[in-house]
Amino acid sequence: MPDLTLVMLGAGTSSRFKMSAKKQWLRTGHTPLWLYATQNITQKVDFKQVIIVCAKDEIEYMKLYNTSYTYVVGGDTRQESLKNALLYVKSEYLLVSDAARVIVPHQMLKRIIKKIDLVDIVVPYLKVHDTVVYEEKTINRDDVKLIQTPQLSKTKSLKKALGQTKDFTDDSSAIKANGGKIEYVLGDKAANKLTSLEDIEVISSLQAPSSDIFIGNGYDVHQFETGKQMVLCGVDIDDKRGFKAHSDGDVAIHALIDALLGAIGAGDIGELFPDSDPAFKNIDSKKLLKKVISFIYGIGFEIINCDLTIMAQTPKLQAYKNLMKSTLANILHVEPLYVNIKATTTEKLGFIGREEGVAVNVTATLKYFNWKHR
Repeated sequence: MPDLTLVMLGAGTSSRFKMSAKKQWLRTGHTPLWLYATQNITQKVDFKQVIIVCAKDEIEYMKLYNTSYTYVVGGDTRQESLKNALLYVKSEYLLVSDAARVIVPHQMLKRIIKKIDLVDIVVPYLKVHDTVVYEEKTINRDDVKLIQTPQLSKTKSLKKALGQTKDFTDDSSAIKANGGKIEYVLGDKAANKLTSLEDIEVISSLQAPSSDIFIGNGYDVHQFETGKQMVLCGVDIDDKRGFKAHSDGDVAIHALIDALLGAIGAGDIGELFPDSDPAFKNIDSKKLLKKVISFIYGIGFEIINCDLTIMAQTPKLQAYKNLMKSTLANILHVEPLYVNIKATTTEKLGFIGREEGVAVNVTATLKYFNWKHR
């Protein structure tokens, strides 16, 4: 077996996929596809190193799945992402694949690896069986190759090729433009790439996402601050006091964020939005919640419901509850029915009863996005 590193590219935004979840974060059982695609290859080939290229805001969450991999933040293009990964490659050879190339058959991998000593890059391809017309002219279909990944390169050759200023759609194009030698081997239709919603049949043989429900709890407290606008659940409250906080002090949204992060095992609000960061000074907490919701849906979850208990001796909140529900429901992408808001006093006991502040407790339930039903 050659001295070999696997680079799995999974930093894309899935803009062509047209689903709330990024395609690399669709689940089979509990396993996201980027991990399934990686394990599918690593179980068949022995690698010295595995590098996962991912989005900046997902890197810490990805690490929760496997700490033995090396995680690298991707760039704006596939080529930039690969160049970032190459900074960490120490092996003589490099196998580059895509997280959306979920299933790569063993025999296809064997055909690729068998040829590496002969050339700068080994490239799998599919034959074309239909008539091909290019610029209004019928051309010989035997001259047409549909290029796939993974592609196996000599690391030095690929680094040199990607040093060019031109942007290439795959590794072989870069190496060919740099005068490198290419060997084409037969690929496999099973290794077709999941690109758009119409390609969902590529993974139709995989197990559906687990139907488990994920529950998170959040709790937060803020004391009153005179002369500041009071905001709860994203709604302005008519009161002479607001909440003392680095942000706008929306204690309800802060507790809700913690509940949502707790359900997916992603830490707490302070890790994402530290109060030491001036970027979050007096920020509207709805903006923070929207960032968290985008992250949650992007990594393959959906929100089922949330239940908020606001503990406040004052102010009285009954008149605001419907607006609170609709405001949060709009951000959470659920119906208002699934956002429950309860307001209670503490019978004048404790700091809440002494009208020194407000506390909020939230429970949230989530599930995996089920691509089998779409």
